[in-house]
Amino acid sequence: MKHIYNDISALVSNGEKQLAVLIDPDKIKLDKVSGIIKKVNVSIATHIFVGGSTVDRYATSVLVEEIKRHTQLPVVLFPGDVTQITSRADAILFLSLISGRNAEYLIGKHIRSISKLAKTNLEVISTGYILIESGKETAVEKVTGTEPLSRTNVQNIVDTAKAGELLGMKLIYLEAGSGAKLAVSKEIISCVKKAVNIPLIVGGGIRSKKQLENAYHAGADLVVIGTVFEEDESFFDNL
Repeated sequence: MKHIYNDISALVSNGEKQLAVLIDPDKIKLDKVSGIIKKVNVSIATHIFVGGSTVDRYATSVLVEEIKRHTQLPVVLFPGDVTQITSRADAILFLSLISGRNAEYLIGKHIRSISKLAKTNLEVISTGYILIESGKETAVEKVTGTEPLSRTNVQNIVDTAKAGELLGMKLIYLEAGSGAKLAVSKEIISCVKKAVNIPLIVGGGIRSKKQLENAYHAGADLVVIGTVFEEDESFFDNL
């Protein structure tokens, strides 16, 4: 039974905050997975996201299979390309880069994924993906050939998020990008949260407990951490 989106929505309705650990197949060795997942299992994490902007063709499937051996947490694909789709995961964020104007990442890649998705039992969760200026050029910018939205034009970000909701997106994902210098600001999170009536995900640039708390207090329903956990596996020790 496909229930991951319903579970996210139920936790949001109950006022419970959620945390996803993003694991990039290009940045982790398989022999390190069991140790990392062991720490994730005893942490406050509620989900494991798997994906990256550029990933070797079969790396995602192998990594997801190994992760599933060590956890009962839902494993959700956060794909940068069609090649990262694997039936071994539980769900996939069907990302449309609504902050950009590259048709490939608005709808093109999605069309090419359908035949592959049809062969899986993945729960497909449509997600409005919004890239926000973060103080450096991100891998997402390079790969998609799109520019992030200015962090100072909050109304444009809000309007983009609301448009995504009205188009039928089930989630809105505010992304500063991997290794971002600046996390998504509290003002942006708060304004978007007030404007939309669907769960709000926030990721990129969150490297401390204080930043995590700031994102939650501003209105993020689910926060994604990646770089900090890659660099410091003891991150959860202080939470």
